[in-house]
Amino acid sequence: MESPKEKLDEVQERYANGEARPLGGYVRTLSTFGAITSLLTAAVARRGGPPEQIRTRDLALASIASFRLARVVTHASVTAPLRAPFTRFLGPAGPGEVREDVQDAEGGHRHAVGELVTCPYCFGMWTATAFTFGMVLSPRWTRLAASVLTVSAGSDALQKAYEDLQAR
Repeated sequence: MESPKEKLDEVQERYANGEARPLGGYVRTLSTFGAITSLLTAAVARRGGPPEQIRTRDLALASIASFRLARVVTHASVTAPLRAPFTRFLGPAGPGEVREDVQDAEGGHRHAVGELVTCPYCFGMWTATAFTFGMVLSPRWTRLAASVLTVSAGSDALQKAYEDLQAR
């Protein structure tokens, strides 16, 4: 009879199909996300539960801020030290951004974290969760932080538009 570890190893090998797919690392990352979300949910429940709705303008503000924060964390040159334990520098990727590859080719937990911190779509779920719960638990401070990131995103868009105009 197979042990649970042998069964998990078999599932991992069959799923990976010869690639480095860190299922165990993904489980730890998902568990961390679930634990954080559970704590935030408990905090909301202690305050009487969530509001009936979050204002549309707050959702728009949080969406833009979430996009910007995910870009900063996953691609900005200045945040490279946060990603460095999990990634390898490949080269510049545009104004203030870098290209990086996941460092741990073995497919362990560092690989899973490396994928998370280099993927704005993946990390965007974490930032969206933070801003959404922030709008419920501390709306004034969350709006302030989201406003800074939203203005930064607008500034980046204007810089890009200006560069495009100059190139013509």
